Amino acid sequence: MRTISIVAAGIIAAATMSTAFAQGADQKFAKEAIEGNLAEVQMGQLAQQNGASQGVKDFGQMLATDHGQANTKAQSVAQSLNVTPPSGPNSKQKKDYDKMSKMNGAAFDKAFAQHMVADHKKDIAAYQKAAKSKNQTVAGYANETLPTLQKHLQTAQSLQKGGGSAKQ
Repeated sequence: MRTISIVAAGIIAAATMSTAFAQGADQKFAKEAIEGNLAEVQMGQLAQQNGASQGVKDFGQMLATDHGQANTKAQSVAQSLNVTPPSGPNSKQKKDYDKMSKMNGAAFDKAFAQHMVADHKKDIAAYQKAAKSKNQTVAGYANETLPTLQKHLQTAQSLQKGGGSAKQ
C-alpha cells in the first residue's frame, strides 16, 4: 500500500511539474511576443524613415501596423497568464535597432531585408511551437498571428531578392 502511495505521489508531482513547465513556456512566449512586436513596430518606423526604396518604406508601414495590432492581442494573452508585459524590446533587439538606425539608403534596405528574413524565420518557429500549447488563449493567438508573420517573411525575402514592393 505504501508503494502505491509513493508512486501516486510521484505521478501527481510529475503532472504538476509538467503543467508548471508548460505554463512557464507560455509565459515566456507571451513576454517574448510582446518584446518582438514592440521591436518590429520600431523597426517598421525606422524603415519608413531610413529606407531608400518604396518597397522598404511600404514594408515598414506594414510591420508597424500589423505588429501594433498583434501586440494588443499579445498583451491580452500576457494578462491572462498573469505576466507583466514588457515595456520595450529586449537588449538584443535594441542593439539591432541602434545598428540599423546608423544606416540609410541602399545599405539600409539591404541590411533591413536581411534582418527581417532572419527575424521572421525565428519568430515563425516560436509561434509554431506556441500554436501547440495546451493553453487555448496562447495557441489561438499564435495560430492567428502565424499567417501575418509568414506574409512578412515572404515580403522580406522578395525585398532581399530585389523585388522592390511590399504587397499589402
